[in-house]
This record gives sequence, structure tokens and C-alpha cells, in this order.
Amino acid sequence: MSRRITSVIAAAAAATALVVSLAGCASQPAADGSSDSADKTVKIGVVGKSDPQWPAFVDAAKKEGITVELVDFGSYEQPNPALAQGELDLNQFQHIVYLAQYDKASGEDLQPIGATAIYPLGLYSKKYEDVKDIKEGETVAVPDDASNQARALLVLQSAGLVSLKSGGTIVSDLADVDTEKSKVKVTALEAAIIPTALPDVAAAIINNDFVEDAGLSFADAIAQDDPSDPNALPYVNIFAARADDVDNPTYKKLVEIFQNDEGVQKGLQEASGDTAVLLDTPAADLQESLKKVLEDTVISE
Repeated sequence: MSRRITSVIAAAAAATALVVSLAGCASQPAADGSSDSADKTVKIGVVGKSDPQWPAFVDAAKKEGITVELVDFGSYEQPNPALAQGELDLNQFQHIVYLAQYDKASGEDLQPIGATAIYPLGLYSKKYEDVKDIKEGETVAVPDDASNQARALLVLQSAGLVSLKSGGTIVSDLADVDTEKSKVKVTALEAAIIPTALPDVAAAIINNDFVEDAGLSFADAIAQDDPSDPNALPYVNIFAARADDVDNPTYKKLVEIFQNDEGVQKGLQEASGDTAVLLDTPAADLQESLKKVLEDTVISE
């Protein structure tokens, strides 16, 4: 078993103790798989409940007879175990690669049921305005979760700061950094605390949910990846459900509301600093991408 998978298992195990404290149980679909939207309450786990798209989403869903209860989490490790254990009906915080790492590590079968958007992943600095000014031997921070770390390393490589032995893949980790050929040292930190650590490093890859926590705007990125690249599909953010619920009509309706409501889409762009590439990728394509990422993960072990 790879170092990447081991780290995700540890995170999943730690999160289990947290999710059991959530009050109540998630609502369940009827035995025949049908679901009446009227008077239906759907619990959705998110990271960043205060983001402007969520009030608009709750209001839009209510107009369709669906009550959405948002459950806010402080870190990425918590919403998937909560969903798997039935404390949530859906979650919306992650991209396909992150979901694949969780499914592989935990043995669960959570599935994407709808796309929201893809965001560029940016490199930020309190010390430098241009990536070229970063001095040799300085330290750059990246997220410590496996999926975002791989993507972060690809950003650093494209910026000329590191060289990856493998050439860079969706499962690259710190061990893939060729230290002799790299300009900077790389350290991994929990994504949520990187903003507070930014003054102590030359630069850092900061996940979009935490950019504003660092007192930055998305326009402050000194390097980033290209979200419009067709190879970026595994980094599309998604609604996730348990495998038995992928055809739940109420959940499908919520995805449609999110993708088509003007207020939701406006809020999503506002939350991303107008960097989001809004998507309505079919669920079947998302599920096929998840399958491929899982296969690639197995091959990499």
C-alpha cells in the first residue's frame, strides 16, 4: 500500500470519531428508489457554509419543495465519512481525485452525481510578486492531503520551481520531488492552516476555500494551473452521494437547481473571485472519470 493511501486512511479514521457527534440521521429514499420532493429535507455537507452560493441554493431548492439543511465542516477529512455513515444525504466540497482517494482508502463507494465547477489552483506569496523572484533553496508549502498535493506539485513543476521524477501524475507526492533538480524545498501542511503559515514560507499553494482566510484575493496568485485543459476533468468539483442514491430524483433535481439557478451561479462566481469555470458535465462522465482515477491509483501502487 502506498504512502498516499496510508495517509488518507489515517485521515478517514480520525474523521470517524467526529462525524458520530452529528445530530440526527440523513433522510433515506423510498425502498423503490423513488423520492417525493415535497416536504423532503436533504442534508448536504459543505466546507464554507457562508459562501454566497449556498443561501441562494437553499432558497431556490425551497421553491421546488425541497428543504436543504447545510452541515458545515472545518476540514476536508470530515464530509466523506459523514456521508458514508448516513449522517448526510450528499456532500459538495471535493473534486473527483479527492473522492477517488477516499473511496480507495476507506473501501466505500461514494459516487459523483453532478458537476459544479472547476477552479484554478493557485500559488500565493506574501514575499514575492513574481514566481521568478523566489530564491533557490527557499521553502514552498503544499496541502498534505493526497489529491490536492499531487495537483499542487504539478502547479509548482509548471512554474519551474520543482522537478518531479515521474514527470507528474494525479498521484504524485513529496517523494516524487527530485530535490537535486528542484529550485525550492517543499513542505506539506494541512490545507486549512496553510493561510496562517504563508508569512513563514516563500510561497504556498492555497486551496480556493482558504484563499480569503489568508487576506488574499484570487487575482493575487503568482502561478496557477489551467482549469480549461481537458485533462483537468478529474479536478471538477462535484456533488457526491452513496452509490445506492445516484439515481435519486430529488438529488438529481438539486444538481439541476445548482447548475441552472442564476443566483446560485452568481454566488459561485463571487465566492471564487470570478475564477470558476461553471460546468454541467453529465453524471455518467463524472462516474467514468472516477473509475479511471481509481484504476490509475491501483496501477501506481
